[in-house]
Amino acid sequence: MKSIWIVDDDHSIRFVLEKALTREGLPVRSFSQAREVLAALEEDSPQVLVSDIRMPGGSGLELLSTIKKQLPGLPVIIMTAYSDLDSAVSAFQGGAFEYLPKPFDLPRAVELIRRAQEESQRESVAEETQVQMPEMLGQAPAMQDVFRAIGRLSQSHVTVLITGESGSGKELVARALHKHSPRAEGPFVAINTAAIPKDLLESELFGHERGAFTGAQATRRGRFEQAEGGTLFLDEIGDMPLDLQTRLLRVLSDGQFYRVGGHSPQRANVRVVAATHQNLETLVKEGRFREDLFHRLNVIRLRLPPLRERREDVPLLARYFLQRSAAELGVEPKRLSEAALQRLVNFDFPGNVRQLENICHWLSVMAPSLVVEAKDLPQELLAPAGGVGSALSETVPVSSGLTSSQPLPVALPGAMPVNPSPDAWVAEMAREARRLLAAGEPDVWDVLTRRFEASLILTALDLTRGRRIEAAQKLGIGRNTITRKIQELNLDA
Repeated sequence: MKSIWIVDDDHSIRFVLEKALTREGLPVRSFSQAREVLAALEEDSPQVLVSDIRMPGGSGLELLSTIKKQLPGLPVIIMTAYSDLDSAVSAFQGGAFEYLPKPFDLPRAVELIRRAQEESQRESVAEETQVQMPEMLGQAPAMQDVFRAIGRLSQSHVTVLITGESGSGKELVARALHKHSPRAEGPFVAINTAAIPKDLLESELFGHERGAFTGAQATRRGRFEQAEGGTLFLDEIGDMPLDLQTRLLRVLSDGQFYRVGGHSPQRANVRVVAATHQNLETLVKEGRFREDLFHRLNVIRLRLPPLRERREDVPLLARYFLQRSAAELGVEPKRLSEAALQRLVNFDFPGNVRQLENICHWLSVMAPSLVVEAKDLPQELLAPAGGVGSALSETVPVSSGLTSSQPLPVALPGAMPVNPSPDAWVAEMAREARRLLAAGEPDVWDVLTRRFEASLILTALDLTRGRRIEAAQKLGIGRNTITRKIQELNLDA
């Protein structure tokens, strides 16, 4: 196991942290100045670096900058007795894992180093297993089926229909089909048939001759001609008008088409890949989609699963999107805490992969520190469907003292709106109080107080993965208080 490195010109600080970490079974190396650390880096590297910000022979921020160039994934905790805004901002901008003002609570410092150590281990595993990102990501069985299908179709020219919800990555599949096909050297041309007005869509697809209509001042090649020798991707094919469906059917049948206003047939050497989020069979029954065109398109169908059916892919996708956003913005990649990652995994993502990508970009800009905690996530992830009741009935990790399948025994009855107002939980509790009082239940005050306290403590323990000291700090109570309350409320039974 790699060591925790501590650098501080204050001997007492080094001594206290060394003893505390040694008691936790963690290997430690200590340094009195930055140049000693840089010399040691030539032969070894730490798992976590804890550095003072102001030292003779080089500041902690200078050391942070230098180390981040050599070890960009190393968690660095900056300590300082100068708790000013500039120091905190500079530390985070330089890529610090966390900022620890002195004097610090020793158990809190140890917990923070533990978190950094876990993050370091997680990043090491990610770096070892992560090769150059492919055009598509997915470990879920449903995605592996898609990958296998793309492989089987790699030498085929057959028409493919891709179905899946909006934002699930249908165009990525179409691009992969093109990239791994005999037409890979040809162009890939995409058009969203739902995004173009009906009057313009025909010209977009088939082109037009000069003078074909007002404003047609020159002959224009359509998407079929632009995709010659390659692949034409028709997205949202279910929204194509019926009269254009007829023209498309003719192209697929005999490989010929006419430009708008033209009289000479044009040959179409194009592979068509179509996609839709709609149920084409239903559209056929309703008379909104031609049955013969449906059968022409539906030669090979690939169903792309929504993200909620491939939750095991969320961590991989989130890491990729955070890295890509960081590269685009020129900043240090954000990392997700276990609690934040679990929130993402449990979220249903109605907008699918595109929504996850947008959330990761938002976090890259808005999250206050390099490690994203659950409280830093956007509001849409902090208000789970079912509101307070479902939030309080989530399971907690084994480390909290409850079994992993034991629900929190504090949920109040009654459904809540998906996006409750700030006072909605108060109204819910008032409703529960009214029910108990009307039923003549004894000790209503004690019953609701205990349930309220239990919900706060268990939620905090959930967020901190069972760490009582950290949970107490988040709640604003003392460590003795949380220990006493856990015993009184039988939460560690």
